[in-house]
Amino acid sequence: MNTSRPFGHMELSQEALRVFEFAAQRSVCGAKDFGALGLDDDTTERALKELLGMRLLSRTESGTDRFTAVPPRTAANRMLRPMERHIREQHEEIERFRWMFESLLPTYESGWAHRSDAEPVELITDLGVVQETIEELMLSCHEEVLAAQPGGPRSPRALEEAAERDNRTLARGVAMRTLYQHTARYHQPTVERVRRMTSLGAEVRTQSEGLCRMLVFDHRVALLGLPDDPQAALVVREPHLIHCMRAFFDCCWRGASPFPLTFDTASALRISGEIQESIAAMLSEGLEDKSIARRLGMSVRSCQRHVSEIMKAVGATSRFQAGYLLGQLRADRAARGEE
Repeated sequence: MNTSRPFGHMELSQEALRVFEFAAQRSVCGAKDFGALGLDDDTTERALKELLGMRLLSRTESGTDRFTAVPPRTAANRMLRPMERHIREQHEEIERFRWMFESLLPTYESGWAHRSDAEPVELITDLGVVQETIEELMLSCHEEVLAAQPGGPRSPRALEEAAERDNRTLARGVAMRTLYQHTARYHQPTVERVRRMTSLGAEVRTQSEGLCRMLVFDHRVALLGLPDDPQAALVVREPHLIHCMRAFFDCCWRGASPFPLTFDTASALRISGEIQESIAAMLSEGLEDKSIARRLGMSVRSCQRHVSEIMKAVGATSRFQAGYLLGQLRADRAARGEE
């Protein structure tokens, strides 16, 4: 039997078709009768085995070499009924498991409420547990998810893992607002992800810096990333802290720019200017390239390229001199009331 084609397109081999057609023209056939088809013994044996397996041939008596053709609908019933019964039993088992898990939901929610009262802030140091917690909170969210994702472009794997979860959440009518850093605009997988999210109703914006990694679910619980441990997170359930996190997010959101889904020269130049202004400010504070790159979510090489352009613009021959000159410029602007 040829099974190289996709499921739903299984076919008998040509030899088996010839043997079945030969048998269908006769009430009973002996094994030697198939010699009239011009097939060798091995090919005939394979064709008979194929037809017997598909229930299209049956032996007239157990252990004999005499066969009779079976009507295809009868063969289908004989072969498919056990499969259908197995599928039905699996479906019933799935429903039993579903009912069992659903019956545990009140117990879990009661425990969650008790834990929320007892532990307003909880440290989770295992990445797997952090991801499971995010999954649980997404499933139980009813109104809005706020997400701040610093660090520039996210990895394609991280985007893929979040895609199905976010799609399910948006499909339930939950609002979603996400903040990235400007550098995420130049990462094609992130652009494609944002395009799909916004088509489902999500909103996405970017800003230069100042983000901390966090997720806020409705007004009841939030996750806060740790700057020195990307594998860990704080789970916050204290209402006043969550209120402050939402207020911080809204402040960043108002100052952020919509994530563009198409290239716009004017917007690209403006964003590039904002990035360079942030680099210039940090350069005047004496920060190293690695620290600046980390805060802006870009590679060190990209940061160094921007630093080189800034040094050229202010006529500096060293990073130290550039930092000094930029500091003087900022002080002069502040004195004139321009900042």
